[in-house]
Amino acid sequence: MSYANSLYLTGAEVGLSISGLILLLVAAWGGNKSARLITIASVSALIGAAVFSAHLFDRASTEVAGRAFGDLYRADAFGSFGKILIYLACAAVLVVTPRFFDQRGAYRGEYPVLLLFNAVGMGMMVSATDLMTLYIGLEMSSLASYVLAAFLRDDVRSSEAGLKYFVLGALASGIILYGVSLVYGFTGSTNYEGIRAAFATEFSTGALFGVVFVLAGLAFKISAVPFHMWTPDVYEGAPTPVTAFFASAPKVAAMGMLLRMAMDPFAGEVDAWRQIVIFAALASIVVGALGAIGQQNLKRLLAYSSINNVGFILIGLAAATPAGVSGALTYLAIYVAMVIGSFTALLMLRDPAGNNLETFADISGLSTKRPALAWSLLALMFSLAGIPPLFGFWGKFVVFQAAVQADLVALAAIGIAASVIGAFYYLKFVKGMFFDAPIREVESESPLSSWVVLALCVAIISPLGYFLTIPLGEWTAQAAASFVAAM
Repeated sequence: MSYANSLYLTGAEVGLSISGLILLLVAAWGGNKSARLITIASVSALIGAAVFSAHLFDRASTEVAGRAFGDLYRADAFGSFGKILIYLACAAVLVVTPRFFDQRGAYRGEYPVLLLFNAVGMGMMVSATDLMTLYIGLEMSSLASYVLAAFLRDDVRSSEAGLKYFVLGALASGIILYGVSLVYGFTGSTNYEGIRAAFATEFSTGALFGVVFVLAGLAFKISAVPFHMWTPDVYEGAPTPVTAFFASAPKVAAMGMLLRMAMDPFAGEVDAWRQIVIFAALASIVVGALGAIGQQNLKRLLAYSSINNVGFILIGLAAATPAGVSGALTYLAIYVAMVIGSFTALLMLRDPAGNNLETFADISGLSTKRPALAWSLLALMFSLAGIPPLFGFWGKFVVFQAAVQADLVALAAIGIAASVIGAFYYLKFVKGMFFDAPIREVESESPLSSWVVLALCVAIISPLGYFLTIPLGEWTAQAAASFVAAM
């Protein structure tokens, strides 16, 4: 295999890396005045990377076609699908970001550059087929994320969020590394195919501990219970655009990494990890729903909503079938639209002085002040709750269907019952916006860029989104087919 072919297959990461380095120099020479130009260039680079990843979607039609650098990296349909979601989510977050920092005079050219390098790491995470490649991508993404969480250096909450994320993220990385060392010690390989072949021959207790440690570390990255404690604090303390980013693109990358890990090297040992995944799924659904009920801060509530939604995605993984993987990817795609739309709406909630509003008291009577924004939030909350005919219902339907087909009827039934709890705190949005008297003055206008992102997200999660069910089902089925041989 030639290096030219390997560089071509990794073209999205190479292109983003070069763009990031060039724009970093522009930021150093141009100062804060160049931040807008760098943001526009970064969005263009991310969209270009998404288009290139879509071009590679069918590339791995043969065994060798999609493998790069000695099978350290695989450009298959699964990786391409994940990267398209990641790059588009990063681009959407960048579009709505500048206004938030401009009001504080804190927007700098380093911000979009950090997102570019973060996107490079996340792209490596979903395409890695070797434990070393996986860890390099994970750390590249994590290091950029720590800086983003603490980007507002003069804000105590932002500094606290960055420190908490760094300390707990380092702990999770250590857990993953310990698990990787055990897996390597008992299999003699860091390549996914080598690990799967070794496990097929012998799966010892030591290897089982390695699998558990790796999955536990990855559970932290997706904020699944019981490794979810950092999420509410970091989501609340980080700048709102950064929180929107944390809730979307890294979630896709971490979940894609977990799906590939479970369904490729650990595919032969489903019985060993399925019970762990089932527990994490149900616990995340219940804890996320119950934890959100008493919250008054909207960002903190959406953090618990994120934990809750991770539980539904894990139900698809617990099925351990192509339909389960396809359902999890479908849910991820819909979830990205819902969460970016929700945080975009929060960024548009400002008082006349330009301060962002973040509590339920702030959105009281919003329907009388900003009816279009209130109705958009209503649609997004109902979609997150899985209420038909909004498209969020379809995401829950496909993962429950996959669980039933895999004879996990009890899991699906408990998941459906627990999802009713979540509907309560989403209805709190509706009550506050439509039935409570206004308490705060709300800014009457928002920039066109925010309206465009919000309108696209609302259109996707509206009943119009069901026109995407056939192509989305085909794409996710093709992505899941990357693991058919392993399963």
